[in-house]
Amino acid sequence: MLRRRDVLAFVIGAAGLAGCAGSGPTALYGLTAAEAAIPGGRRRGAQVLVPRPRALKALDTEYIAVVDSGPVYSYFPRVAWADSLPSVVQSKIVATLQNTGRLRGVGLPGEGLLIDYQLQTELRAFELRIDQGNRAVVEIAAKLVNDRNGRTSANRVFRAETPSGGTGPDQAVAALNRSADRVFADMAVWTIQNV
Repeated sequence: MLRRRDVLAFVIGAAGLAGCAGSGPTALYGLTAAEAAIPGGRRRGAQVLVPRPRALKALDTEYIAVVDSGPVYSYFPRVAWADSLPSVVQSKIVATLQNTGRLRGVGLPGEGLLIDYQLQTELRAFELRIDQGNRAVVEIAAKLVNDRNGRTSANRVFRAETPSGGTGPDQAVAALNRSADRVFADMAVWTIQNV
């Protein structure tokens, strides 16, 4: 079994070699849209805009983050998200809300919807934490803003952790998907309850 220090050395070393090679990623990963169980059957008349999530530069990237204590960020070599992480998360939040069938409309900026609320988010964690026993950690702060008066109507931080069972990119992404599914589903329920 690899120790945390060995995993970090492998990731950093391999990332350096990948950078020297100058080639792009050999695999691109995506996230699944969650299925949210919404209590009660009433459809809401609200339309919700989902802007691109804010994130620090360490997460505002297409690279898949591995975090050691400190926190020290490194990234898996030769693999990446299908787009920048905030854009991938934004599209999955939209898809999860649309899949509920409980809102009149859900969209992205520029789609011409008459918006009732904005679901503003910030990525606080989206990484494999090797300092916590190889756990996929997803934490997103969310704020519902009434688009008519600019007032925040609700805010909450959503967090989920899932053991990855290993330190490879396939294991990390599978665990990140499970953590993200829980966060997206909880966020969808919360959004519908608060619009």
